[in-house]
Amino acid sequence: MMHHTVTTLAILLLTGHASADIQAQKSEAPHAETKPAEAAKPDPLESIKAETAKLTAEREKIAAQVALDQTKLDEKLAPRKRALAEITIQMEEMKAKLDLAETERRAKDDPALMELRRKNERLMMEYAITKNEVDTEGFEMRKEENSIRRRTTALTMQMEFQQKEGESRSYAIGKTPAYPKDPLVGKKLVLSDRTISLNGVISGKQADTVADRISYFNNRDPEAPIFIVIDESPGGSVMAGYKILKAMQGSTAPVYTVLKSMAASMAACIITVSEKSFAYPNAVILHHQLSVGVMGNLTQHRETVKELEEWWKRLADPVAAKMGISREDFIKRMYAESSTGDWNEFADDAQKLKWVDVIVEEIEETAMLRDPSSQPEKQQSNQSPQRLGQNQVVTEPVATLDDNGKPICLLPRLNPLDAYWLYNPDSYFRMQ
Repeated sequence: MMHHTVTTLAILLLTGHASADIQAQKSEAPHAETKPAEAAKPDPLESIKAETAKLTAEREKIAAQVALDQTKLDEKLAPRKRALAEITIQMEEMKAKLDLAETERRAKDDPALMELRRKNERLMMEYAITKNEVDTEGFEMRKEENSIRRRTTALTMQMEFQQKEGESRSYAIGKTPAYPKDPLVGKKLVLSDRTISLNGVISGKQADTVADRISYFNNRDPEAPIFIVIDESPGGSVMAGYKILKAMQGSTAPVYTVLKSMAASMAACIITVSEKSFAYPNAVILHHQLSVGVMGNLTQHRETVKELEEWWKRLADPVAAKMGISREDFIKRMYAESSTGDWNEFADDAQKLKWVDVIVEEIEETAMLRDPSSQPEKQQSNQSPQRLGQNQVVTEPVATLDDNGKPICLLPRLNPLDAYWLYNPDSYFRMQ
């Protein structure tokens, strides 16, 4: 009610102010006519804005006064509200006591009701006792369960520790690969984990693997040496071998070759023309001319010979140039050394011919940090030969049996412009 009265008063005040301002404007109007004609007329919009601002300020003042009055009223009524709340609580407590007294009175008047009440109280007590017993039993079970879990966890951790301890014996813990810029220490060659194996018949898939790993090692470190390690290789595809040579030449990091046992044909070419090569003294390097067996008419043979001559020129010229002789002299030396043209030399003698650069007595594998016997053995393509089906396609060299039961190795089919350059004196390697 008070808020409504104050609002009405504010409206009347605002109306009075507005009426007084209008009367003032009317009374001032005749004086305005007496002013010289050249005087500037007041802007009506500015007058309205000023009047609006005045009314707004007055309204905010009245609203503030109303809020203040309401706050004072709330403060004045607060004690009464608290007293009323206390009275309400007391009334509810009194009602509860009266209800309890009424229930007891009825129970005294009705023995059956009294008996039910006693029975109910007894059941409640039995329930509480049973619940406590169950809770106690559950607590004991959880306690025992936790004890078993702790023992199980301890055993599991002990087993895992023993397992890891056993596995740790398969690793050279504390050792890391070495990456010297100059890997030669006296007569010892130090190899890092930047090594690439090149064994068996050189195929297109193997060339892709070598080229990809050279790129990967360059991206990791463009300065530390990369090693292509040949244990034993009879040679292989000239296209695949040429791809390996170009990947070696295009590497930012130096790519060195390492020979441990034997490299023939295409593999021997890779060893000889590499930037720097290392070999054990008793490793064997074998060079010979390209050879191929083909079928077809005379014209086809001429075309094949022409293609082989071009491949031989591109691959043999770098080898002959490193030796300091011509390709023709290289061929003459082959047949002077062997009637078959298969010129092989031990690495320490091959060094004099510049087929290999450095003879080493020891090779340290710093990346061999895991026990080789703990690793699964690699499946070799020439192991466990068995007869292949007629419709099986060979994509990698695979050991099999010929029609007479003799072990042979079938070579993948080459593309029409490729050729095999490998050492095959016993015809073990055969085309499909």
